[in-house]
Amino acid sequence: MSQLEQHLDHYSAQLEQLKQQGNLRQFTSNIQHGRMIQINGQSMLNLSSNDYLGLASDLHLREQFFDQTPNDLRIMSSSSSRLLTGNFPEYEQLEASLSQAFYGRSALLFNSGYHMNIGILPALSDAKTLILADKLIHASMIDGIRLSSAKYVRYRHNDLNHLSQLLQKYHADESFDRIIIVTESIFSMDGDETDLAELVRIKQQFSKVMLYVDEAHAIGVRGEQGLGCAEQYGVIDEIDFLVGTFGKALASVGGYLICHAIIRDYLINSMRPLIFSTAQPPICMAWTNFIFQKVLALNQQRQHLQQISQYLQQAVQGKGFACPSTSHIVPVIIGESQKTVNKAKALQQQGFYVMPVRPPTVPQHGSRLRICLTSQLNQADLDQLVALL
Repeated sequence: MSQLEQHLDHYSAQLEQLKQQGNLRQFTSNIQHGRMIQINGQSMLNLSSNDYLGLASDLHLREQFFDQTPNDLRIMSSSSSRLLTGNFPEYEQLEASLSQAFYGRSALLFNSGYHMNIGILPALSDAKTLILADKLIHASMIDGIRLSSAKYVRYRHNDLNHLSQLLQKYHADESFDRIIIVTESIFSMDGDETDLAELVRIKQQFSKVMLYVDEAHAIGVRGEQGLGCAEQYGVIDEIDFLVGTFGKALASVGGYLICHAIIRDYLINSMRPLIFSTAQPPICMAWTNFIFQKVLALNQQRQHLQQISQYLQQAVQGKGFACPSTSHIVPVIIGESQKTVNKAKALQQQGFYVMPVRPPTVPQHGSRLRICLTSQLNQADLDQLVALL
C-alpha cells in the first residue's frame, strides 16, 4: 500500500464512521423559485432558507436594481484589497447608509460574517484580554477566539447570572486590562435570544467590560426599521461591537460592524482578514445598499413574520417537542441523529424542505429539524406542516 493510499484509508474510515452515525453531509443541487425549492425533480416549500424577508427570491427587486444600475457600475471584481485599489465609492456609500441608520456610529464592511468574526476578535485582543463567551456562540466566533491571544472562558447559555459571577471573579484580576463579552442576539440553532437590555445593564457595572453582539439572525427582522434586537431594545449605543451579516434577511453577501470611529480605524490597521483579502465586487455593495434602503420600511413583513413564528413555536410545543425558540428559527428537537434524518426525509416527501441539524453543529443527542420561517409563508402552510410532525 502506498503512502497516499494509507492517508486516504484514514479519511475514508472517518467518513464511514460519520455515515454510520447518521452525520455524513453532502452537497445537494437545487433550483429555487420564490418560496419553492426543487431537488431531483421534486418541488417543496422551502423551510431551510435564511431569506427571512423573501427579498433574495424577489425577481421584481432584482429587475428594479439592474434597471437603475449603469453599465460602468457592473464591475464583477474589485481586484484588490480596500487598502490598495479596492475602495470603490460603493463601499463608502453603503457604510454611510449604515452609519446614518445606526445613529451616526461608524460602520465597517467585511467579505462575510465568518470573515468578520475570525478577524475582529484577534485584532482587538492581546494577552491581557479576557473573553467571556456564551457557550452556544457561532463557530466563526469560536474560531476568532481561538486565533486570538486572549484567555477564553465560556458562560452557560443565556445564563446572565453565571456571566455576572464570572465578571465578579475576573474583573479585579490585574492580569486583564479588558474583558469582552461575546454573544449572539438570536441564536442560530435554538432560535432563542439574549436579554440584551439586561446584558447592557450588567456591562455598565464593570469598567473593564466591552460588549460584542452578533445580530446575524436579527438584522432585517427585529426593530422598527429592522436594525436588529439592539434597536428593538434601545441599546444600539451601548454595544461596543455590533456585528451582523447581509447574507440572510438582507439578500446579499458580506458582514458589517457598527462601532466607535476609533475602533474602526484600529481594525483597518490591525485586522488581518480585512487587510489581506480582496474586497467584494462593487456591484455587491451597490446591491446591498439598495436592499438595505428597502428593508428599513418593511415593518409589515416583520410583524407578519413574528406572528407566524409565535404560532409555530406554540404548535410545535403542543405536539410535545422541545422548542426553546422565541424567533423565526424554530427547532423541533428530536435527539437521535438517524431518527432526525428519517423525519426530515418524510417531511420532504410530503413537500416540505426541512433539513436535519446534527452534531457537531449541535450537541450530542441534540439533533433537530431546523425550520426557518420567512415572511412569504402563511398560517395554512404551517398547519399542513404541524399535522405531519
